[in-house]
Amino acid sequence: MTKVLVTGGCGFIGSNFIHYILDKYPNCNLVNLDLLTYAGNLENLKSIEDNPNYKFVKGDISNREFIFDLFEKEKFNIVINFAAESHVDRSVNDPSIFINTNVLGTQILLDASLKYNIDRYHQVSTDEVYGDLPLDRPDLFFTEETPLNPSSPYSASKACADLLVSSYNRTYGLNTTISRCSNNYGPYQFPEKLIPLMIYKALNNEQLPVYGNGKNVRDWLHVYDHCVAIDYIVHNGTSGEVYNIGGHNEKTNLEVVETILSTLDKNFDLISYVSDRPGHDLRYAIDPSKIEKDFNWIPKYNFNSGIKETINWYLDNTTWINNVLNK
Repeated sequence: MTKVLVTGGCGFIGSNFIHYILDKYPNCNLVNLDLLTYAGNLENLKSIEDNPNYKFVKGDISNREFIFDLFEKEKFNIVINFAAESHVDRSVNDPSIFINTNVLGTQILLDASLKYNIDRYHQVSTDEVYGDLPLDRPDLFFTEETPLNPSSPYSASKACADLLVSSYNRTYGLNTTISRCSNNYGPYQFPEKLIPLMIYKALNNEQLPVYGNGKNVRDWLHVYDHCVAIDYIVHNGTSGEVYNIGGHNEKTNLEVVETILSTLDKNFDLISYVSDRPGHDLRYAIDPSKIEKDFNWIPKYNFNSGIKETINWYLDNTTWINNVLNK
């Protein structure tokens, strides 16, 4: 039986991935390691907490002794690292915790994977490591060969982690893969990110803060499609390779907010323009042709279908929203 370590499994993408994996591979033995910081919530996995093939362990990936003890005990075959501090605004206010978790934590996981002969180490990264693209060049996209040019302490820490992963592959022969995804949305996302935050505020008739003029562009990827892509990469990806995962759904931030307000039948007067974020990236857009070609991966969701399903999920789970905000 394959034994998988998922780090950061109580967060948004990690918890969705655990649901996906345990549903698709009922014989998989999965350990979820999470520190349960503000964005990690056990309620995300309440429906599977009694699954005999699932175990939750609370711990910090930057604690070397703890991590090595866990690897010694559990004998993992596969490690998938979702654990990360991921909010850009928080990284501007305090970069140090991003360096500790995203860089040091990744290095410790790599060291443990090397010592205990892990079959595959997969690093979940972000398109933000590439920096941004100009708004007036819709023909430009991030490819796997795009130079790393991070704009924030968050994206710089993720770029550093990616380089560490690549170096362990080249120097030590560790079997690694990296995926870089565009902005995710879907169930269980902590309400500080754009889409769940705007849904929450709209439902409560509060002002919806939009940075600058709202014209910054993001490529939106439903978290389910992200999980499918990671599954393909972990099982079939070439060692040492990077794979971009994008949703073909470029939207300005303002378009996203207006879509949410329209779907909820709310007035656009709730939009409030606020001072722009320092170093705010203009446009993210991923070329996912490599993963499409290698694995015949095609996103299930377009933005119109995905955002409606996501809004309905939050409407049906207002208790979850209140619980995570008051945790």
